Amino acid sequence: MTNVSPRATATPNCDVMKQNGNYVEGISYSIGKLGAIGNVYNYIDAGHHGWIGWGDADPQYDNFFAAAKLFATLLGKNGATKDKIHGFITNTANFSALEEPFWTVDDNVGGRPVKEASKWIDWNDFNGEVGFATAMRAELVKQGFDSGIGMLIDTSRNGWGGPNRPTAKSTSGDPTTYVNESRIDRRHQKGNWCNQSGAGLGERPTAAPKPGIDAYVWIKPPGESDGSSTQIPNDEGKGFDRMCDPTYTGNIRNGNNMSGALANAPLSGHWFSAQFQELMRNAYPAL
Repeated sequence: MTNVSPRATATPNCDVMKQNGNYVEGISYSIGKLGAIGNVYNYIDAGHHGWIGWGDADPQYDNFFAAAKLFATLLGKNGATKDKIHGFITNTANFSALEEPFWTVDDNVGGRPVKEASKWIDWNDFNGEVGFATAMRAELVKQGFDSGIGMLIDTSRNGWGGPNRPTAKSTSGDPTTYVNESRIDRRHQKGNWCNQSGAGLGERPTAAPKPGIDAYVWIKPPGESDGSSTQIPNDEGKGFDRMCDPTYTGNIRNGNNMSGALANAPLSGHWFSAQFQELMRNAYPAL
């Protein structure tokens, strides 16, 4: 329901789920049932900053505050009480960097704010998962969640190390060039999610790395394919998503950019040795 810039056209399937209420009914039911089991800790998926990072004052372009309000509608339904929700998780099975060390979305370059001039930012309020998760946590507490909730961030594939990792801020006077030369996240677009080329292992699983962050975790097993790069007949019921095809030129949800996916990928869930080896080579911190 969240993986699209509010400046892009929403998908019909997302509209249907929003209108029929099945997201709220299904998730709240799961929280209520699982939360009633001892030693179960519920963390709700909250996308990542490249999907719901727009907190625009204009409701038509806001999905950050809108997402927090939607999450809050879970409270009290089907046994989903505050005490059964321990927090939220961001960047699950994704590639968004924890922080960008050399630039911010509030920088001005060549007399222009990079926030509005760079297609990579596209007016997004965040450029990393730590800032996004921290801000989302604060907003969720305002929306009625317990003040003790914490956030998890999946860091299994967001290291972006290796020889192509920038080592300093760009000196370019062009906002687009400045952002592209400065950013450590080397994807073509933040919406790209499938077997991304150039990615590396991220921070190792760590408890309480930052205020409000319960842990960095590796939810997505490194080396597990997100999907096949070509159509592969199978008896597992798995289809083919063009976002896993390295030749795909994109769609409105990723700004019509190349997919950035690795070639020769197997079916989703299958071992992808070439990806694992690249993740190790590009690990940051290095192995």
